[in-house]
Amino acid sequence: MLGRLNFSTQKKIIIIAFVAIPVLLLLTFAYYPALELVRLSFTNWDGMSPTSDYIGWDNYKEVFSNPEIFGVFKNNFAYFAVGIVQNIVAIYFAVILNGKLRGRNFFRLMLFLPYILNGVAVAYLFSYVFDTTQGSLNFLIGHLGFASDTSWLGNESMINYTLASIGFWRFMGFNMVVYLAALQAIPSDIYEAAAIDGAGGWKSFLHITLPNLYKIIELNLFLTVTGALEVFDLPYIVTKGGPAGASETFVMKIVETAFQFNDYGLASAMSVVLLAFVVVLLSIQRYLLNRGGQD
Repeated sequence: MLGRLNFSTQKKIIIIAFVAIPVLLLLTFAYYPALELVRLSFTNWDGMSPTSDYIGWDNYKEVFSNPEIFGVFKNNFAYFAVGIVQNIVAIYFAVILNGKLRGRNFFRLMLFLPYILNGVAVAYLFSYVFDTTQGSLNFLIGHLGFASDTSWLGNESMINYTLASIGFWRFMGFNMVVYLAALQAIPSDIYEAAAIDGAGGWKSFLHITLPNLYKIIELNLFLTVTGALEVFDLPYIVTKGGPAGASETFVMKIVETAFQFNDYGLASAMSVVLLAFVVVLLSIQRYLLNRGGQD
């Protein structure tokens, strides 16, 4: 049938067909569920009943007025703070391993390996590392002559930073590889010209390296912010939100509300609030970074 059509018409049909399939999949598995999530957030659906009642903004009022729900956002801050440090360390290693260092490929591999490990396995591994009585970390600290009875997973003030350090260990190598790829795209002639003009390593970093990494830094900060707000696996596996809810994150609260208390309407409202937070924070981040880039 296509053979009877001219080349221009055939081309248009093929393009439309190739575009229509991914658009249909996107609408089916992304936009429709998102719209359904918003609709459910205005109901009291329990997840099983064939019907649900419209209750207006009650679920959203519950999210913002209940400190047990909205208050868990403070536990996510540790992941954001450690994520910022993680990006700084990743840039540091990327700059070092981009130079003429002997064995640099080996060090790149060793730093990247944690990223390919299964997240559940990593969580279980570090649950033994941070164990108070038989953990390898306290064992090492004790042999160095320091107090070795620190409760890394039982202290409410440090539990989130302890868990965030696991993410630091796992994802720093990935960020380093991303920065390393960006560094290798910078022409070496620029550094040679800067060296001839008398620019040292620090000035070259500030005026050549950082400006060329700007977009990559923006991308990794995007991943850092979203990852900090949506963290779930580490605290769920290692601490189950303990002690006394000190390590419970907002996503854990959503899952608990939906599957333990069967309040899918409230859980949907919490999901919409989380999505709105991500959009707002990323918009602020993009505005500040673009403003800084123009300056």
